[in-house]
Amino acid sequence: MIRINNIKVPLDFDFSGLAVYCSKKYKIPLKSIKSVKLVKKSVDARKKSDVHFIISVDISAQDEKKLLKYGVPTENYEYKIKKCVLEKRPVIVGFGPAGMFASLVLAMAGTKPIVLERGQDVDSRCGTVEEFALHGKLNTECNIQFGEGGAGTFSDGKLTTGIKDKRIKWILEQLVKFGSPDEILYLAKPHIGTDNLRNVVKNLREYVISMGGEVHFNSKFTDFEVTENRISQVKYENNSEIHTIDTDNLILATGHSARDVFEMLYSKNISLSQKNFSVGVRIEHKRTNINKAMYGDFAEHPALKSADYKLYVHLPNGRTLYTFCMCPGGTVVPASSEKNRLAVNGMSEFSRNAENSNSALLVNVNTSDYKSDNPLAGMYFQRELEENAFIAGGSDYSAPVISAGEFLFGKEPETTVKPSYRPNTRKAHPNKYLPDFVCETLKQGIIEMGKKIDGFDSPSAVLTGIESRSSSPVRINRGDDLQSLSVKGLYPCGEGAGYAGGIISASVDGMKCAEKITGGENL
Repeated sequence: MIRINNIKVPLDFDFSGLAVYCSKKYKIPLKSIKSVKLVKKSVDARKKSDVHFIISVDISAQDEKKLLKYGVPTENYEYKIKKCVLEKRPVIVGFGPAGMFASLVLAMAGTKPIVLERGQDVDSRCGTVEEFALHGKLNTECNIQFGEGGAGTFSDGKLTTGIKDKRIKWILEQLVKFGSPDEILYLAKPHIGTDNLRNVVKNLREYVISMGGEVHFNSKFTDFEVTENRISQVKYENNSEIHTIDTDNLILATGHSARDVFEMLYSKNISLSQKNFSVGVRIEHKRTNINKAMYGDFAEHPALKSADYKLYVHLPNGRTLYTFCMCPGGTVVPASSEKNRLAVNGMSEFSRNAENSNSALLVNVNTSDYKSDNPLAGMYFQRELEENAFIAGGSDYSAPVISAGEFLFGKEPETTVKPSYRPNTRKAHPNKYLPDFVCETLKQGIIEMGKKIDGFDSPSAVLTGIESRSSSPVRINRGDDLQSLSVKGLYPCGEGAGYAGGIISASVDGMKCAEKITGGENL
């Protein structure tokens, strides 16, 4: 099979005729072609007068030597699960991407893993999250951060990643198996959408159970015991009762918002360290305006979905402003997990057809900004900013908002984008809850980004605060064997432990930790 990259095709291209197209383009008889598979598809909008697709294909033909001048042979790779017999069942804390794929590998290996998730199952969780969005009634154990599927369940479900790992192909295949659209296998910027994610995580959970695993909801990890410097027991709370599980392997995949877990680990002298993170706001524009800015006259072409973007600018003050978790046709959602502290995030459904498009605008925060050597100093820094945002919004989980016009130029525009955040918003300047260096970076950076995307710095855009949960400010230190530097059998895993950033990289990390337990990489 030969892979051919960088094929330019028009937006009106008929993908059902891909084999005929390749036959003509590469001058090989159609009858000699066994199969043509689309493996990558991206939009090239660098020239607004010529927006088109760039695709890659895998061609299998009787005489492939003729195709070698156009492409290269594909790698034949298959991820294999190594069967394993363990004396004690492994325990996984957290059922976000890292925990889900760790449990999937362990279940397929025959180890019958036990998963503890402090939040609710995805169906119940949706009702709890909606209750908060409607009435501002926060459940600190189940929210946009905690519950089946993790924070990713209420996001855009983006599957882009900066890492390169052979496991990624297998992850995407499993997501399709459990209900994701098959286009995630070839789109350059794949996403599942929060509506599809809910079914995917449910189906994955049922498969883990069918393979002998257990998934316990409303089960909060509270403590663990160590015998001869190795994990020997896990404790968790369910229905106000403390339960114990004897185990010698614990994968800790709690996510970046399980701050009580960080505090518990610190109290038990588990090796932790400070980690940089970022903080800022969400910016919202009209979706149609972003589409026009990115695609020009092609903006309404039926082959194009809502436009996304990715921006970053390095500024004279030494800081960087960058966009993160861009949600085309999405909404800004309440992401608080602690009482009297406010946080926001972005979410899109698969259709990406909501009125606004939004993105996080983040400023890098360095460990030197914490002004403390405590490994939890970044977490305390986050908490302080979230408390300030809660107060700025009126102390009822309303989010503080401001127009870009007033923030940048001190002048309120005639019309503004309607904020999509629920339960409510209140006007407040970001200097009420963000440090001066963050506000200054936002001001300079938004104007610079306006030079890259027409209208990005429009006075009508709206800024909603506070975006503070892009990554963990704490790292749970581990060695090359992926075990804690302090305790054997403890595997810090995923975003919360400081080793991933997004659904795919967290899933990969979960698989790696599971592989260590089963006896080695399955590559």
